[in-house]
Amino acid sequence: MKCAPAAYRATRAATTQQVKNALVHTNDLRNLVPETIQGHPEVLPTLRMSTAPPIARDRLIGLAGVPGSLVHRLEKGKLPARMSETVLSENLARMCEVISLLLDEDVFPWLGSGIAPSDADRTRAATIVADRLCGAVADPIIRNAQEKRQLALIADFLERRHYRKQAHLRSEPLTSMEPGTFSFRMIVVVGSAKKVNIPIDVVIQPKVLRPNRLPVLIEAKSAGDFTNTNKRRKEEATKIHQLRQAYGPEIQLILFLCGYFDSGYLGYEAAEGLDWVWEHRIEDLRELGI
Repeated sequence: MKCAPAAYRATRAATTQQVKNALVHTNDLRNLVPETIQGHPEVLPTLRMSTAPPIARDRLIGLAGVPGSLVHRLEKGKLPARMSETVLSENLARMCEVISLLLDEDVFPWLGSGIAPSDADRTRAATIVADRLCGAVADPIIRNAQEKRQLALIADFLERRHYRKQAHLRSEPLTSMEPGTFSFRMIVVVGSAKKVNIPIDVVIQPKVLRPNRLPVLIEAKSAGDFTNTNKRRKEEATKIHQLRQAYGPEIQLILFLCGYFDSGYLGYEAAEGLDWVWEHRIEDLRELGI
């Protein structure tokens, strides 16, 4: 309740400015032509959320009859590398036609009245569209904010115990990590025939090295309800299996949990040999020799 509203509002404020920029590029949606999207492909998500009802990517692809790869590339703010100017213009024209037919005149009343919008009109419309854009990705926004907060807590705990944050090259073995150091979002390479990069939230090398010299690996997890945890519980199980194949059964992956994790989730992870530390009991990390 403390973290999510602030994270959402901050993201919405930034997104509102992006929507206002899109309104400038399109002359307040009164000049929606292929050249606009070609010059500013990053406006496409805003255009999709400006219709009634808002259009998902796949629906726009189907209604406009355009290649899916084109829409996905435009959504990243890029133009297709191998599409001719003529074909690109034709596809963009079909997209503009669909979006123009479905524009939400309740949000953009000036489209029906023909009267130029005021700054207040633009701000109101931009906030509504930004809310639609953020609503589609609300869970990732909150999860990212929670992860940053959890990593900050772990960093504070370690630094109070005189650990140093220090990057560790992925080309170097885990066992060569310097004692008394930690790293965030480290890539650990596993696999022999086919190499796989596994992102790990926190890697800590204790001051007193273990006999196998392996550091402690931690995954930060937060959940605002019980629903998504059981959908995501296999992610950690897959990671620990891959890590054990590469480093042996002694490697340790710990879950740092905040929120709604029930006995079903915890039982599943325990059966896979995973242990956990609750965020509100962060001092339990000392049990790992840290």
